[in-house]
Amino acid sequence: MAHATTATAGGKKEAAHHFKDMDHEFETCKQGLWLFLLQEVLFFSPLFVGYYVFRGLYPEDWHAASHHLDPKMGAINTVILICSSLSMAQAVHGAQTNNRRKSIIGLILTLIFAGGFLVVKFFEYSHKFELGLLPAGAFTYTGADLSGYPHAKLYYSLYFAMTGLHGIHVIGGMAVIAWILKRTLKGEFDSNYYTPVEMVGLYWHFVDLVWIYLFPILYLLG
Repeated sequence: MAHATTATAGGKKEAAHHFKDMDHEFETCKQGLWLFLLQEVLFFSPLFVGYYVFRGLYPEDWHAASHHLDPKMGAINTVILICSSLSMAQAVHGAQTNNRRKSIIGLILTLIFAGGFLVVKFFEYSHKFELGLLPAGAFTYTGADLSGYPHAKLYYSLYFAMTGLHGIHVIGGMAVIAWILKRTLKGEFDSNYYTPVEMVGLYWHFVDLVWIYLFPILYLLG
């Protein structure tokens, strides 16, 4: 595979001076991204561990609190993100095969799907705010169904921490996808150089994968 980042006077792209060749540059970038994603796993892991620990300590509270989540909204967002992964894969394949139109369409669709995910999450959060199902000290829900479960507020602390952190990653992903789209429109990527497109694609698949774990434990297991 050929991957370059520096254009010569003749328009041919070559690897940056600190890499041996274009393949070396691509593999280095990919290894760096995998290391970044590894630290992202470590970033999310304490929240997942904390969720399961407290779920084991307060199963009744967890069960009661989870009834206020809407599995339909969670399922809709799951479908949306799966579709966004498919469109992102299309964008990467378009860049790899010199099909700029395919890549552009894939990137635009990914942005639309990501925006749709955030819209659904906005309505879901709004409902929680109205009911007072908020983290820790901000928890003001007065419904009788949770009156005997003092740790419900802990559940929503973790719920907002986990889904909020994921939402921040979605927004960050949209920013870099928009950056890649801008460069694709300028014709900066082709079969010789598509490293940024593939790296952003890997990041986006990771963001989607995190949600695939969040959806069942928050919305289905309860």
